[in-house]
Amino acid sequence: MSEKQVKTLTKKDVVGSFWRWTFFSHANYNYERLAATGFVHAMAPIIEKLYGDDPEEYKAALERHMEFYNTEPHFGGVINGMVIAMEEQRANGAEISDEAINGIKTGLMGPFAGIGDTLWQGTLTPILLSIGISLSAGGSLFGPFVYSVLMMGIMLSIAFYVWMQGYKLGREGIQKIMASGLIKKVITGASAIGAMVMGALTAQFVALSTPVMIHLSDGELAVQTAILDKLFHGLLPLALTLMTLYLLKKKKMKSMQVMVILIVIGLVGGLFGIF
Repeated sequence: MSEKQVKTLTKKDVVGSFWRWTFFSHANYNYERLAATGFVHAMAPIIEKLYGDDPEEYKAALERHMEFYNTEPHFGGVINGMVIAMEEQRANGAEISDEAINGIKTGLMGPFAGIGDTLWQGTLTPILLSIGISLSAGGSLFGPFVYSVLMMGIMLSIAFYVWMQGYKLGREGIQKIMASGLIKKVITGASAIGAMVMGALTAQFVALSTPVMIHLSDGELAVQTAILDKLFHGLLPLALTLMTLYLLKKKKMKSMQVMVILIVIGLVGGLFGIF
């Protein structure tokens, strides 16, 4: 009696799945399943290689991954790598149920979406935009080019690394990392860096001052230079930025509503000589 043939995925298989996910994760993004169809597209060659000789298992695997799935596509790729490893183990006889595979996806897609959004939108994007905007403001045409190249290079490098690590470590390895508290430290550090960058961008690019003068018996006192700048340099730009953040985050206003409010404040302030 011949032994059952071991089904082994090559690095080419795993990398090929990574590129499919990178370019097509949101190609069929929809309200019913979000990124599930993109994930199935990325997994299709993997599933075919592992279950191609068993039509029922092949069909079951496709249906298994059509369940609701949504995460940040770069950092969330670590989940995809884990799932590939689990499918490979299952195809070789490991007792891994549908619930175990989908449980890993649904349990980790939220945390890793939060990590990815924090690092990309809250840290990396503001930092790289500040570099690109500074170059463009100085008259250089390389601003958009530098931003695009750096963003793509950093994002793809990290996305590829976490994808491969997810595959190498598997389910148990990622769970150990999550339990160690390392991820929480990374998020805290990234949030702090992002806040610092946003503060620097506010000071550099938000221009707001007041020409108001206070008339005294022995002369005039400039509110901007004699009072506000001595209290806190850039106080008005900071106040405007914090007000905008308050309206967006606390009051849950839409961006268009906030823009209208800012325009009204500017018009009224300009009309009465306040700004």
